[in-house]
Amino acid sequence: MTVKAYIMMNAKSGTEDEICKELAEYKEVEGVATIYGQYDVIIKVAADDMHGLDDFILNKLRGIPNIILTATMIINKEFR
Repeated sequence: MTVKAYIMMNAKSGTEDEICKELAEYKEVEGVATIYGQYDVIIKVAADDMHGLDDFILNKLRGIPNIILTATMIINKEFR
């Protein structure tokens, strides 16, 4: 069962575009954008299961320099 999530993150100032370009290269990432507000970057990810999502967060996302904080919101239902 596919698991999808939105992951918001804070980045070291001035590194947002660099982080987005790197994130866009991962097969799990369906979309990536810089945003205004409490967070700097948001991505939508899809993984085969919770283990795949966990692997993406622990072994890929957390390995990117200049990401300070992440918040993951697992999608319950999508309407569009």
